[in-house]
Amino acid sequence: MKAIPTVQIDNDRVIVTEWRFAPGADTGHHVHGHDYVVVPMTTGILRLEEPGGTRDVALQAGVSYTRLSGVAHNVINANAFEFSFIEIELK
Repeated sequence: MKAIPTVQIDNDRVIVTEWRFAPGADTGHHVHGHDYVVVPMTTGILRLEEPGGTRDVALQAGVSYTRLSGVAHNVINANAFEFSFIEIELK
C-alpha cells in the first residue's frame, strides 16, 4: 500500500505536500532533489529503509526537522494508525 501525497503548493520557491500513510503504507524508495522540512502532524514511529540499513524514528506532532537534498530512503508507517506529515521542499 502506498502513502498518499497531496501537493498543496508548488511555485517557484517551494513545494508543500501533505503525506498520509495508512498503517504499513510506504512512499517507495526515492531520493530527495531539494532541501526539505518535515512537520509531523501525528506522533508515532516511521520506519526508514536507507542505504545503510533500516531504522525506526520517533516523531512528535508539531516538532519539525530538516534534511539536505540527496537523502535516499523509503518511509514506512510502523504504527497501527494513520500517520501524516507536511513536507516543505525548498527550491
